[in-house]
Amino acid sequence: MGTLNRLLLVGLLACVPLAAHAEDPVSGDPDVTIRQDGDRTIQEYRVNGFLYAIKVIPKNGKPYFLVRADGSDGNFVRSDDPDMLIPSWEIFSW
Repeated sequence: MGTLNRLLLVGLLACVPLAAHAEDPVSGDPDVTIRQDGDRTIQEYRVNGFLYAIKVIPKNGKPYFLVRADGSDGNFVRSDDPDMLIPSWEIFSW
């Protein structure tokens, strides 16, 4: 019975670091990075390091957002474009 108790204790102690790591709070607030690019200001919005939106503020003109069009890393489209987020999945083909 002593061996079973030892194995149970070792297994429990092995899981403690995993449980502590799983309880790390996930921040719901975005991290905003502001930078200048020529005559425009760019604000990058990230959550947990994931870039999901970019706000572009030109010196002369109306600010606009760039959002992800799909899951790729570099494919951003303007959010004020009316056709921007219409899915283009292939459902059926001949």
